[in-house]
Amino acid sequence: MEQTQQLARWRLILGSETQNSFEQMGSSPLSQEELLMDSALSAIYGGPGESFTQGGGAGRGASSPHISKWLGDLRSLFDPEIVAVVQNDAIERKGLKQLLLEPELLETLEPDLNLASTLLMLKDQIPKKSKESARKFIRKIVEELNRMLENDLRRAVTAALNRRAHSPLPAASALDFPYTIRRNLKNYNPSLGAVIPERVWFFDRSSRVNRWHVILDIDQSGSMGQSILYSSVMACVLASMSAVSTSVVAFDTQIMDLTPLCADPVDLLFGFQMGGGTDIAKSIAYCQGLIESPSRSLFFLISDLEEGGNRAALLRRIEELKSSGVTVIVLLAIADGGKPFYDAQTAQRISAMDIPCFACAPERLPELLERALTGQLQGF
Repeated sequence: MEQTQQLARWRLILGSETQNSFEQMGSSPLSQEELLMDSALSAIYGGPGESFTQGGGAGRGASSPHISKWLGDLRSLFDPEIVAVVQNDAIERKGLKQLLLEPELLETLEPDLNLASTLLMLKDQIPKKSKESARKFIRKIVEELNRMLENDLRRAVTAALNRRAHSPLPAASALDFPYTIRRNLKNYNPSLGAVIPERVWFFDRSSRVNRWHVILDIDQSGSMGQSILYSSVMACVLASMSAVSTSVVAFDTQIMDLTPLCADPVDLLFGFQMGGGTDIAKSIAYCQGLIESPSRSLFFLISDLEEGGNRAALLRRIEELKSSGVTVIVLLAIADGGKPFYDAQTAQRISAMDIPCFACAPERLPELLERALTGQLQGF
């Protein structure tokens, strides 16, 4: 090992307080990656690095949103065996051990998105006796999100597809009154005070053929915790509807097709392996293979767009999807309080392709979905 590498490693071990001493020994400044390592280690082992706890440990307040990102950074920067050591030290030193080891405490906590994200990140570290309590806690979050989103999501899909799918076969129970009236307003008869329709439209409820295919391609890197929670609930609601078919793909540098887990959002959430690097282009390539009818396919890329792979390939792949006729939407990552965070340069390049990139508040997801299915995204 070269001397510069040895000095850099010792500097990381001993902390930033020793920086001046190492410079006097001829050590070069730390690289950008080494600075990230230094920050991640300082959060646990002291020094001026940013701590991720609030109030000195577990409690009833919201956990810091920095925990999820720290865990993701840790997994992308260090080998798995080092990650395991540092992660266990974090649980011991930073007040998370009590939370994870005492199911009774976990059961008393108020539902919290940040803490739920952290539990998902640490799910492999949770002791067996606490696993059921952790699932119950995650289910509380899921139920809250479900109450917020489910009815509106179902209404949005039903409304959008009912407007698109009409049948030539007349049936009084399937008469689309609003659409028929709108299409015949020009035939309003003032003397009768009524619309005289030239044509009547009926909903086609008889066939599942040619359904819309909704694909959610979800970044599972460490900073995506809250977005994964919202996306999973959305995916499970859509998967329960016969009017659309739904695919769920999770990615970091590897691809996981989680579609079989969509029967239960908690099972789906525990299927994510949060942390590690990111290869968005690779995941889009996989999703391209799922598409059978581009004109009736809706592709959501849910990511912070921090591409760890080939960004040129990412841009090329996403442009290919759009050019093939797929409706493509990028949902940018959201953090605590619904604040967006993402790679602005990549988002600008994608937007320049006339592909919408939305930092969408969760409660607006149903409206976004309806507009996407009806081709009315402009102005959203």
